Amino acid sequence: MVQPIPAAKPIIGQEEREAVDRVMRSGMLAQGPEVASFEQEFGAALVSGRACVATNSGTSGLHLGLLAAGVGPGDEVIVPSFTFAATANSVALTGATPVFVDIEPTYFCLSPAAVEAAITEKTKAIMPVHLFGHPANMTELGAIAAKHGLHLYEDAAQAHGATWNGAPVGTFGEFAMFSLYPTKNMTSGEGGMNSVANADIERRMRLLRNQGMLKQYENELVGVNNRMTDLHAAIGRVQLTKVGGWTKQRQENASFLDANLQGVAVPAVAAEATHVYHQYTIRVTDDRDGFADALRNEHGVGCGVYYPIPNHRLPSFKRELDLPETEKAAAEVLSLPVHPSLSEEDLNRIVTAVATVAKAGA
Repeated sequence: MVQPIPAAKPIIGQEEREAVDRVMRSGMLAQGPEVASFEQEFGAALVSGRACVATNSGTSGLHLGLLAAGVGPGDEVIVPSFTFAATANSVALTGATPVFVDIEPTYFCLSPAAVEAAITEKTKAIMPVHLFGHPANMTELGAIAAKHGLHLYEDAAQAHGATWNGAPVGTFGEFAMFSLYPTKNMTSGEGGMNSVANADIERRMRLLRNQGMLKQYENELVGVNNRMTDLHAAIGRVQLTKVGGWTKQRQENASFLDANLQGVAVPAVAAEATHVYHQYTIRVTDDRDGFADALRNEHGVGCGVYYPIPNHRLPSFKRELDLPETEKAAAEVLSLPVHPSLSEEDLNRIVTAVATVAKAGA
């Protein structure tokens, strides 16, 4: 029997295991020196030396970043509807209102024109998502934010190492969140990392994640326990040394699929962008779900639909909105494996499977 090709595969090796053992032997398991080192190393490696604050999840990072930036009841934050629900959830959890707008059809990121049309007197910020590892158009979004006096935040959960006009994502907004969930381009087992542009937001994030205190029992404000453990940070520090090589392999795998896939629309990359391919997302215009089932069940090729239900139609939000490009993407997108574990044989199997299924459906 042919071994199925997984849609995603976390890579955990001996170095990660040894790092965890080192922390276990130290007896310091909660937030401590490993977290502090991870924050410094992440900042130096991926966001041009910006200050970084680690949390126990990417969602925590977004939520605390928004709170630290002063977002709250009465505010509106413009977000894409075509993304994972954590983006909008983090806004709603502050008491603010997520305002869902459409994407541009080529790169699946926020449409600048749709953003500008959605601005009201209550709009406080724009929060683009660098979806699938492709940066949003930070040139135009930054110009819109400046024109209207708005704040700019980044959901960079899927975009470790991506760039726009040569600048790393995570360096455009007042804060930016990177997820460290197991299926992301690098992981800490679970966790999030925020890059922060100013000392006030950084300090408030550090307070908020630790019950409102920097010094034990000196609680300055009402906070939560969203700390990262030293166990998770130790894994993340090792992964940080490897993510550059893994990204290069993802890009090489994506280039192979670009050159060889037939019968589907492959992902585009903007001239200003470096894509890091958290997901390699094609469009299937006719019976996407049947196409995906055939890949999985007949060819053993793992694949995923990100995301089948736009946020504005989720039961948690239930908004009646006209977002045509979002609806079209939700009906057509399909993500194929490009993770670094793939062999040449795997890549050829993916190409053959896609061609076979596309031909059968033609």
